[in-house]
Amino acid sequence: MHRMLNRRTLVVSALAFPPSTWAATWPTRPLRIVLPFAAGGSSDLVARLLADKLGQALGSPVVVESRAGANGIIASEAVARSTDGHSLLWISAAHAINASLYPRLLYDSQRDFAPVALVASPGPMVIAVPAALPVRSLSDLIALARRQPGQVSYASAGIGNVLHLAGEMLAQQAGVQLLHVPYKGAAPALNDLAAGQVNLMFNSALAAAPMVKDGRVRLLAQTGAQRSPALPADLPTVAETLGLTGFQVTGWFGLLAPAAMPADLVGRLNAECVRILALPELREKLALLGSADTPTQSAREFGAFLAAETDRYARVIRAAGLRLETPSS
Repeated sequence: MHRMLNRRTLVVSALAFPPSTWAATWPTRPLRIVLPFAAGGSSDLVARLLADKLGQALGSPVVVESRAGANGIIASEAVARSTDGHSLLWISAAHAINASLYPRLLYDSQRDFAPVALVASPGPMVIAVPAALPVRSLSDLIALARRQPGQVSYASAGIGNVLHLAGEMLAQQAGVQLLHVPYKGAAPALNDLAAGQVNLMFNSALAAAPMVKDGRVRLLAQTGAQRSPALPADLPTVAETLGLTGFQVTGWFGLLAPAAMPADLVGRLNAECVRILALPELREKLALLGSADTPTQSAREFGAFLAAETDRYARVIRAAGLRLETPSS
């Protein structure tokens, strides 16, 4: 069924897109960016700013449509099935994770989409612990986990999200057993962390900042490959603290199109996105997402990045033995 659905969708989509010789007249109707998050968040804000500038550049409106739920699967399926030739998909690391976490998706996370542009460059998360926990470094925390196998707990926003996978990755690479405690969202998880109900949590620095400021939680490390200039200069990376050279978990956002979109249209969209994302007002808003650098990747480079992220999370998911049934849309 999966193959039949993909084949039919791609054939119809190919008919919906104009031949490359018509690229100068495309778009012929408003474009839509399908967002897998609820409206009102910082990601939604950046998407709408990008859509406004992109609409001006293309001479046609670009609207943002929120299709939240099912870890991004609802939005992804909507764009994979679209036949209007004018739909784009806003993605995060969840798109790379879902490819392995849900074996029965009704779309192929790579073959059914064309990479368009990286919107927010990869930014590190932080590892936070309650202020009352008697550890002062990530090395102390790992030592505690070795003394108490399976008793050191970490919170996440739910099974299969990037916060969960970050904890799995840390446990696998550091050789310890951690107890995963999933919540229905990051906010209640962070509240319980501050109250000492769980021992650690991966989260964005922005989300943790208020509790760090009032002294309820302490930061132990950041999760990028190198120290980020947007974070405290004395906050080490997981890799340098534990000697785990391959450890890296970052937050990022990007745009995909249905696979049938012609390469010249993809290139045109990529060039406009790169130009728009360098504007000061976009840079300011991207900083809210933890993106310290202006995205400059070509569509091909973004595709390579997405494939690498998909492969990296696939290894973590296999090692953890994770497998979820596809949520109903």
